[in-house]
Amino acid sequence: MFVRSIHIHPIKSTAALDLESAVIDERGFAHDRRWMVVDEDGRFLTGREIGRLVLIRARPERGGLHVEAPSMPALRVPAPDADGERLRVTVWDDTVDAARADPDSEAWLGEFLGRPVRLAKVDARSERVAEPDHGATAEDRIGFADGYPFLAISQASLDGLNARMASPVPMRRFRPNLVIEGCEPHAEDAWRRIRVGEVEFEALKPCTRCVFTTVDPATGARDPSGEPLRTLRDYRRSPNGLTFGMNLVARGRGTVRVGDRVEPL
Repeated sequence: MFVRSIHIHPIKSTAALDLESAVIDERGFAHDRRWMVVDEDGRFLTGREIGRLVLIRARPERGGLHVEAPSMPALRVPAPDADGERLRVTVWDDTVDAARADPDSEAWLGEFLGRPVRLAKVDARSERVAEPDHGATAEDRIGFADGYPFLAISQASLDGLNARMASPVPMRRFRPNLVIEGCEPHAEDAWRRIRVGEVEFEALKPCTRCVFTTVDPATGARDPSGEPLRTLRDYRRSPNGLTFGMNLVARGRGTVRVGDRVEPL
């Protein structure tokens, strides 16, 4: 097995950024889901509610982000000052102290999304850890990812899904960090610990899928037939819901590269 592709989402729920290599830091891949759009009350907003979020493309650059969206001028989002305004934001059941972006960036996002929003960033003062119910520890810190710092999916799993569907869907529907080539469909279900290149990961929990998978990453519109959830219900139903992919935590630091060998331990 080997790493077929690597992806991060610098702003939660926005378009994937494809990488040839990614550095693992204390919260996952560097720059992955470190920013998040929230409403005026600080509640997180995702592609589940606002499909247009997936049309925004963010790229980390020195001192902030470069952001683009259809029919909008390019935007530079500077990193908030360490002593700047703070936001109390909620991600599912977690409340996080986060830095607030500048007003111009929020106005740009609000114009594109069609509603007033705020933009929050994880920084050194932000504390959040992975879901503890499946083996994560207090050391497994995360940014604004739903529950875990890494998501891996095998290419064979997607191929198996698409073989059951009238119209195939791209891997981007599932928003993985790591796509793995060279194994059987859903081999990731059985992983307990794997080595990717020189870094070990612990597999904690199959990823439960939601309506976000029905949002087309090219248009921001929902699939009118409810795919791929409709097909997943036929063969990926579990007591915890429909699962596709595996949530991971890193048990070390380092750099992961496309082409790295993947070895179950």
